[in-house]
Amino acid sequence: MILGVAVVAVLALGVTVAVDPGDAAGAVPGGSDRAASAPLVDLTPQPVVSITPDPATPLDPTQPITVTVQHGKARSVSATDAKSGKEVDGTLAPDGTSWRSTGALAYGETYTVAVDTLDGAGAPGHQEGTVTTVSPKAQAYPSFVPPPSATSVGVGQPIVVRFDHAVTDHAAAEKQLSVTSSPQQAGGWYWLSDTEVHYRPQQYWQPGSTLTVKANLFGVALGNGTYGSTDRTMTVHVHDAWVAKADGATEQVQIFDNGQLVKTMKTSLGAPGFPSHVGPHVISDKQPSITMDSCTYGVCAGQPGYYKEKVDLDLRISNDGEFVHSAPWSVGQQGNSNVSHGCVNLAPADAQWFYNHFGIGDVVEITNSGGPSLPLYDTYGDWELSWPQWQQGSAL
Repeated sequence: MILGVAVVAVLALGVTVAVDPGDAAGAVPGGSDRAASAPLVDLTPQPVVSITPDPATPLDPTQPITVTVQHGKARSVSATDAKSGKEVDGTLAPDGTSWRSTGALAYGETYTVAVDTLDGAGAPGHQEGTVTTVSPKAQAYPSFVPPPSATSVGVGQPIVVRFDHAVTDHAAAEKQLSVTSSPQQAGGWYWLSDTEVHYRPQQYWQPGSTLTVKANLFGVALGNGTYGSTDRTMTVHVHDAWVAKADGATEQVQIFDNGQLVKTMKTSLGAPGFPSHVGPHVISDKQPSITMDSCTYGVCAGQPGYYKEKVDLDLRISNDGEFVHSAPWSVGQQGNSNVSHGCVNLAPADAQWFYNHFGIGDVVEITNSGGPSLPLYDTYGDWELSWPQWQQGSAL
């Protein structure tokens, strides 16, 4: 947008004078040269101010407003939010020929840009223009799992980003998402849907790792008129590697701390009609007690197999009702038969020990249960995929 225009008449020799139209040849009777005494036109070029972008081109709010001045300089420049009246910070070049906004801009706003100028002769001037920023159809907010409030997680915890609006340009979003691990570990993203993407390493996180998660999404077009609503950063700490290996053939659970076997417990896994899912499970929730109701998966009151019971010391390992928990009613079967509805049943004392030592992100690996693999979408089925399969889920 060019605001200043220098209005001058330029002759072939670069000199402009004022001529009285009444003088046919410029000569005046009586020897007087009136043309010579007429005032000279000011030949000083007027400042030409350019503001980028043009009002017809909405600005990505992560990009700056820029002002350039030719044939003069700017004494001062301001960009003011037309709605709030708040002025945007900016920097004027020492020679006064350019200005650039440095303060944060917002979506869907109009900014009035005012430029006080000086021409080459030092005469002041003032010019104004407007700049508008893009107006998203929707703004997608990125939520993190684990939440920033988590003090530490286990080695199996994936990093999850969930959006409150659909993100159809996965590649654009993924370019602005990052997980940096210390020590460094190979990892990658996998899109489960337009609203959820997971990040996991090639193998379980190394104990003691520090993870820095960044979502630099403000101003990023995410498809179908949706833009990222904000930038977010989170730091996650990984504690010791607690891994429980529950074997449906031996009806035992072996507990490993950083690779060392520290305890063995008797267990009862899912009965043949309700087999536990095989594969790595990740603990996603921990409650001292919950009410388990079979009606949540379709077996309701009056039907065979119905139950509704308060259960203690519960660690959720899938979203379809699998937990590690205290099961005093199955102590007689623990160690010799599988009779649960898919859960990992433990005696009360063992369940208390397990509850005290295991938490969010720790791993429970189930084998020989007779069940299918844990589905990828079931909370954290991330580890069911091989590394080459996982890499196929990246948009990049």
